[in-house]
Amino acid sequence: MRFFNNPAIMKAFHLNFSQRIPISLPEAWDFFSSPMNLAKITPKEMAFTLTSPLRPEEKMYPGMIITYKVSPVAGIKLNWMTEITQVEDQKYFIDEQRFGPYKFWHHQHHFKTIPGGVEMNDILTYGLPMGIFGNIANSAFIAGKLQEIFNFRKQKVTELFGDYTNTET
Repeated sequence: MRFFNNPAIMKAFHLNFSQRIPISLPEAWDFFSSPMNLAKITPKEMAFTLTSPLRPEEKMYPGMIITYKVSPVAGIKLNWMTEITQVEDQKYFIDEQRFGPYKFWHHQHHFKTIPGGVEMNDILTYGLPMGIFGNIANSAFIAGKLQEIFNFRKQKVTELFGDYTNTET
């Protein structure tokens, strides 16, 4: 079992995603800082279900625990728990996995005002269990699946808020 969980062969993977949205920073923050909106920007085939007893108006805060069920592969339901570890109002928040499919998950969400809207940047760092087999699984399908999820999110955000076009010169 030591081979499967050896930190010396666990690799950290990094993904960056960026999107410009034609809404104000307060509007963007209001939407993205609400855990209730996660299902709206997650692919339906992932069967995302929020299981935390949250109120609809509740916003993220440091120490907030969010639990949900998700089915990333072949209809297999997994429990996932994340903690919001840092929040700076209308600038960024960070979620980290406490229980779930990854060995390590650190997801930064950054927001800044730009001419005509907001730029949203995600920085994701993650690691997989099972040593070299996890690394192979990442190359074979996990990295691609994460890219699909973020592509879906980008499309849904555009449907919800419109296409960004900077009309200022």
